Amino acid sequence: MFQFAHSQLLFLLLSIPLIVLFYWISNKRRKKLLADFGNIEIIEQLMPDRSKSRPFAKLIILLSALFFFIFGLAGPQFGTKLRETKRKGVEIIIALDVSNSMLAEDIQPNRLERAKQSISKLVDQLRNDKIGLIVFAGEAFTQLPITTDYVSAKMFLANITPNIISVQGTAIGSAINLATKSFTPEGKSDKAVIIITDGENHEDDAVGAATAAREKGIFVHTIGIGLPQGAPIPVQSGSYQKNYLKDGEGNVVISKLDEVLLQQIATAGSGIYIRATNTQIGLNTIFEEISKMNKTEYKAKRYSEYEDQFQWPIAIAILLLVLELVVLERRTKLFRKFNLFKIKK
Repeated sequence: MFQFAHSQLLFLLLSIPLIVLFYWISNKRRKKLLADFGNIEIIEQLMPDRSKSRPFAKLIILLSALFFFIFGLAGPQFGTKLRETKRKGVEIIIALDVSNSMLAEDIQPNRLERAKQSISKLVDQLRNDKIGLIVFAGEAFTQLPITTDYVSAKMFLANITPNIISVQGTAIGSAINLATKSFTPEGKSDKAVIIITDGENHEDDAVGAATAAREKGIFVHTIGIGLPQGAPIPVQSGSYQKNYLKDGEGNVVISKLDEVLLQQIATAGSGIYIRATNTQIGLNTIFEEISKMNKTEYKAKRYSEYEDQFQWPIAIAILLLVLELVVLERRTKLFRKFNLFKIKK
């Protein structure tokens, strides 16, 4: 793998064609001045030590030195070695509700997007902890197995929409049960599940699932996203006017936050419950609680840090500059008959 530490400096390479253009213009102007002064062939006979090819050769050497110097300043780096490292952290699985009710806009821009934004910021704070993603509606699915690959976590997170699960509903219990099975089997660190939902569970025994998870040493935290007064659920429409989900009698469905259930789940799982607002989701508060948990050491394979290789192009640039100084524009008496730059015909 290869990259530049300061790739923006590569724009300085544009100076090379500008220097070539300047040299060409200067050379044409010099020839014009010589032609105005007198016959060029006679003038050249008066300057036998002058070389036609050496100035051009010096320019090529100088431009090559400039190229390698800029290349070195840009900071070429290599990092292709896969090595095993030791880390110390906890395991966290976030279970995110993706049911249609999460499209309600009482939390801006809507419940689901606001939750995704907050999870993304949490991932940015992780250093040595493992994270996994589970999505659930009427069923629960693993979106990302538990991992230390935070880049992949954010990539999978960005692709989460209500459409990834066809069965609607809010099966919080299924999500907790799936999370319980998704942790590293041999992992000895403390484990935590964070449920982010509006709490409208109609599918299973979520409190019982949290109790079972705690018996296995897993903490269950909950975040209620939404407002108690609720909000209508937008539905896709071909018109510009926003439409909302309606029940069988034609009434607009209002999705309300069920705080009581989420508090019961958190209590059963020895976790904490936080109600999200438009200014704060609450993940940071839960993460502070998780940071107090017991961490254990585990092995992880990852690419080694990129190693700087700027010294090689800089060394080449210095050697070329020395060579440019050694090559003289005029032939000396000692080497007048010996011309490396003379083209044989």
